[in-house]
Amino acid sequence: MRLAVAKSTLESLLINLQPFLERKDTSQITSHVLLIASDNLLTAKATDQEIGLKIETEHVSTQLDGKATANGKKLLDIVRILKEGDIILETIEETLHIKQDHSKFKLPMFNADEYPTFPEVDELPSIKLDSMQLIQMFKKVSPAIDTNNPKYELNGALLNIKDNEIDVVGTDTRRLAIGKIPNESDTTLSMIIPKKAIIEIQKLFFDQIDIHYDETNLIITAPGYYFFTRLINGKYPDYERIIPKSVKYSLTLPKTKIIEAIKQITTISQEIKLTFEPNSIVFKSLGDENSEAVTEIDAETGFEDKFVLAVNSRYLLDFLSHIDTENFTMGLNEPNLPFIVQSNNFSTVIMPIII
Repeated sequence: MRLAVAKSTLESLLINLQPFLERKDTSQITSHVLLIASDNLLTAKATDQEIGLKIETEHVSTQLDGKATANGKKLLDIVRILKEGDIILETIEETLHIKQDHSKFKLPMFNADEYPTFPEVDELPSIKLDSMQLIQMFKKVSPAIDTNNPKYELNGALLNIKDNEIDVVGTDTRRLAIGKIPNESDTTLSMIIPKKAIIEIQKLFFDQIDIHYDETNLIITAPGYYFFTRLINGKYPDYERIIPKSVKYSLTLPKTKIIEAIKQITTISQEIKLTFEPNSIVFKSLGDENSEAVTEIDAETGFEDKFVLAVNSRYLLDFLSHIDTENFTMGLNEPNLPFIVQSNNFSTVIMPIII
């Protein structure tokens, strides 16, 4: 293999591939990127066998078709220190040579034919939906997805495609985030997508995408890009029974004022106490006996008597930072029972702190 490629093109491609590499064990072929040159087309792949990404670019000049592998992190480090302009990549025996002007580097290769294969998309069923709405909903629920829960199924988002709508759900057991988008097809199914994949999907895709699936994989394709993730095998909790069926008190509150008040209090403590008065809400820090933060906003709450609620402020801020409306609703029952915050088709059920 021998090709010339602009530094900016190769650097951008390698940056996108980094999250898909095996980082802990560099003796594994999955710590390498696979480069395939053919007819002035460069295909680059990376996978840790749980998620994978393939990128194609025509912004290359191939003098000799072929394949190569190279440690993905080291190759990016080399490309980053080179100047703007073309870089020559060439395989000589068992090494990849990287050249630019008087600078020369070489990296050992694995056998490119032994690189892990990607799942095929041909003839797989597809999910027909507004993919941009789906990506936006992934962004909203991802802060609530757990990362190291022993119940492996909680370390991902549930995509629950029902007759008339699609629920996107994430939980860390202290809060439950739910987004709803219309179901534009007759398909009904459920799958659990790992949080790592959810995060990479948000980074990679900004336009309409094609989504395919089988029992073990979710595959996303867009011009020049092919992404796959293994699905989490497990049964997601019955999240619908966690959602309050009714609320005693429903408040419409101003997003900006609430965010400003919470951020003032979190200079002292992440755990806060909200006291709802008939015409105001008092925000007070919890925890540290020697420090205190208090602030108050005017708000028509509808309460006749004081209602006191303690909560982890991060759960509220994660919700409020992902809504587009100026106001949101808060549904309350008792101070020690889960409450719900909602804006349009996105809501979060939050467990209070018992005080």
